[in-house]
Amino acid sequence: MHEQQQEHGAQERTEPAPAVRPLDGFTVGVTAARRAEELGALLERRGAQVLHAPALRIVPLPDDTELLAVTRDLLGHPPDIVVATTAIGFRGWVEAAEGWGLGEALLDRLAGVELLARGPKVRGAIRAAGLSEKWSPASESMAEVLDRLLAEGVAGRRVALQLHGEPLPGFVEALRAGGAEVVGVPVYRWMPPEDIGPVDRLLDAVAARALDAVTFTSAPAAASLLRRAGERGMREEVLAALRREVLVVCVGPVTALPLQAEDLPTLQPERFRLGPLVQVLCRELPSRVRPLPVAGRRLEIRGHAAVVDGALRPVPPAGMALLRALARRPGWVVSRAELLRALPGAGRDEHAVETAMARLRVALGAPQLIQTVVKRGYRLSLDPHADTDKYGGE
Repeated sequence: MHEQQQEHGAQERTEPAPAVRPLDGFTVGVTAARRAEELGALLERRGAQVLHAPALRIVPLPDDTELLAVTRDLLGHPPDIVVATTAIGFRGWVEAAEGWGLGEALLDRLAGVELLARGPKVRGAIRAAGLSEKWSPASESMAEVLDRLLAEGVAGRRVALQLHGEPLPGFVEALRAGGAEVVGVPVYRWMPPEDIGPVDRLLDAVAARALDAVTFTSAPAAASLLRRAGERGMREEVLAALRREVLVVCVGPVTALPLQAEDLPTLQPERFRLGPLVQVLCRELPSRVRPLPVAGRRLEIRGHAAVVDGALRPVPPAGMALLRALARRPGWVVSRAELLRALPGAGRDEHAVETAMARLRVALGAPQLIQTVVKRGYRLSLDPHADTDKYGGE
């Protein structure tokens, strides 16, 4: 019986640790209002902790008096061309019109115009409404839609453009320069969030470098976040963090415009969808981690966790502060006084360093990774044959 227990214990000890997922240990901010749950689920499935802070809210279509006024105008003064840009927006417009008792009149009007669909999803929404599009670009590109309209000629024509919450730089201007009358159809309108608390918490986390990345799925959300940072007097602090430590990932180039106007580096997927956006994060965040050969182990330091020999080890915030301070000069002694300054809210009691260090060693599961140097401080036990130039140092 005792031998069986020993054998069972050995099996437990040798059982391999679960594979580390691409975003394990990282924290990602999500500013989206629409499809935020879907994006959050995609990130969490890959291991990320998600801080959700919708930077905007969408005005419900049936309550939108501006959309109602534009719809009545188009019914009274028919457009020659209607450009549908998003499936959800087109469906929402038709459903809102039905709620106002104008659904049949709107469909009749759309049946008699040149109806262009930006892509296959919009094309499907148009056909589901019993209508037919005249043309749709294979690229899903608004630039291709613009090229076609200008090639056909728009002088003296009335063009209704279904807006989708993001600016279309140059699109409206080019049509008007070509002689068109352009009517914007605001199928969903952005407003500040009713509860600004989550946005403020996200801004605080960015400024404190407690986030590894922030995602944006609309240009208005990006502009709104920066505007709120300005209102709180922390705009430059937030911009500094986003320029250096916090990765900025946008769903597409239009979304990135307000951020790039502030000289912020941004990344976008080749396909402007949530899945590819998450893939960019899965590729970029782990690639920023610098593996360290420490005490015969392989140590990776991620946002709120460490990976030791391929096993994820969650670390308390105080421990992460110490670990990062040690990792800035791996193999070199870091004094208790310097480590104390790295601890958030520790005051002047060096005993706080010893307490946090003991908890850090337990969290890492390998106490030998950090060596105590008597009367001097602590250091990461960098392997003696490691390339110190590669890993930093004094």
